[in-house]
Amino acid sequence: MNGAESVSKTMSLDFQSHLAELEAQGLLVRIDRPINKDTELHPLVRCQFIGGIAEDDRRAFLFTNVVDSAGRRYDMPVAVGAFAASPRIYGLGIGRTLEDIGADWLNAIKNPITPVTVTAPPCQEIIITGDELKRPGGGLAALPVPVSTPGFDAAPYLTATLCITADPDSGVRNIGTYRAALKSTNRLGVRMSSRIGGAGGYLHWCKYRDRGNGCPAPLLSAPLRW
Repeated sequence: MNGAESVSKTMSLDFQSHLAELEAQGLLVRIDRPINKDTELHPLVRCQFIGGIAEDDRRAFLFTNVVDSAGRRYDMPVAVGAFAASPRIYGLGIGRTLEDIGADWLNAIKNPITPVTVTAPPCQEIIITGDELKRPGGGLAALPVPVSTPGFDAAPYLTATLCITADPDSGVRNIGTYRAALKSTNRLGVRMSSRIGGAGGYLHWCKYRDRGNGCPAPLLSAPLRW
């Protein structure tokens, strides 16, 4: 069976279902022994990209027993490469055969859907505020955020951070996926100015800065300002 034949025309509507489907199709490696998120986790995944493994043989990884260099054990797993470790995984995530991906992307860009407002999203079932957010090891620090490149990164990084900003003049929104460095229990450093001219979110931030205002940015389902 080739990659195109193994991808259905349906997609999972939540991440847990997606992981279950990856595992069912043999596209996920589950590692249950303790893995240090600061030194081992990302290097283990990267081996498949630099070690001569064929593209179609690459897998997503699920680490269920995550620790850090200080000996802390986290109570949640970490998934890496679950959306695009290989073309097969990417196609499964969006519910398209590999041959259809390009055309479907163009169709989606030409025909954007209207956003839907919800009042009780599952991603906000747990809300942490006040002293609980600021306590040592609490808030954002409770997340097992890996160090992407041990020995080079200045902080653990969230690499798939969804950041939504709006132009203060036109109201046009920008949705960007930026690296976000874990700086404290209630603060992330978002990198959105690395390319020439800056990313869309950075241009919005510049406008707010020139007005002397903070830039509202729903980030990781939490209203943050920087």
